[in-house]
Amino acid sequence: MSSTRKTLVITGGTDGMGKELARTYLRRDDTVVIVGRDKDKALPGARLIAADLSLVSENRRVIDEINAAYPAVDALVLCARYFRSTRFVTAEGIEATFALEYLSRHLLSHGLTDPGVIINVSGPGVPMGRVHWDDLMLERGYDGVAAQMQAGRANDLLGTAFAAERPSGRTRYVLINPGPVSTAFRGEYDAATAAHVEQLKRHGAPVAEGVKPVIARVDAPPAAPLSAFMRSKPISLDHPSFSAEAAARLSDVTRHLLRSLEG
Repeated sequence: MSSTRKTLVITGGTDGMGKELARTYLRRDDTVVIVGRDKDKALPGARLIAADLSLVSENRRVIDEINAAYPAVDALVLCARYFRSTRFVTAEGIEATFALEYLSRHLLSHGLTDPGVIINVSGPGVPMGRVHWDDLMLERGYDGVAAQMQAGRANDLLGTAFAAERPSGRTRYVLINPGPVSTAFRGEYDAATAAHVEQLKRHGAPVAEGVKPVIARVDAPPAAPLSAFMRSKPISLDHPSFSAEAAARLSDVTRHLLRSLEG
C-alpha cells in the first residue's frame, strides 16, 4: 500500500485496462472514481459515476461532480473506447468515435481542477493517424479504423496544446500507447474486423501486463509538461503527430464546436 493515498479518476474503468487499473489502486487503498455506463461492472470499493461520455452534456455533469467531491485529483486516466464499424451520430450531432475518444478527453483534460497527471491511453505517434480537417465527422466514406486513427492523432494534438497552454502548470500530460493488449475491445464490429479483434485477443499481452506502463507513470509522473511513450519507451516529440501548429488549430476548432453546441 502506498504511504500517501492517491485519488484517481478512470474513464472506461468498468472493462479491460481501466478496470485492471482500478483494481490495482483499490488494493493500495487509494480512492478510485470510475466513469462508465454499466453500474453492474463497477468494482467494490470504487465510486462509479454513471455517464455516457460520448455526450458533451454528460461530460460537463461529470466534471462538475468530480470537482465538487474531489478537488485534488492525483491522476486522471483516460481509457474509454468503443469501436464502431458503422458510422453513428450522437444525439448532439457528433460522430460517436470523435465524441467519445477525443472530445470527451478534451473536456475532461481541461475541465478537472489541476490533476497531478493526465494519462491519455491512446496511440501516440502512429504514422497512419491523421485529422480529416475538411470532414471531422467523417461523413464521406466512414471507416471505423480511420475514425479511431483520427481520434489517436487528435489526442496527440490535445496533449501538445494542453502542455503549450499550461507550461508552468501542475499537471503533467502523458500519452501512452500500450501496444497490443488482450483487453475488452468493446464495440460493434463487422465480420472482418471482429475476426481481427479475436486475433488481437489471442496474441495481445495480458491486461495485467499491459497496464504496467500506465501504473509507472501514475506512480512517478515525468517532469516534462508533455511526454509520450510506446509502452515504457519514450517517443520523441519531434514528430508531426505533435505539431504545435496543428495542435493550436485543433484546439480552436474544438472550442468553436463546443460553443456551437452550447448555442
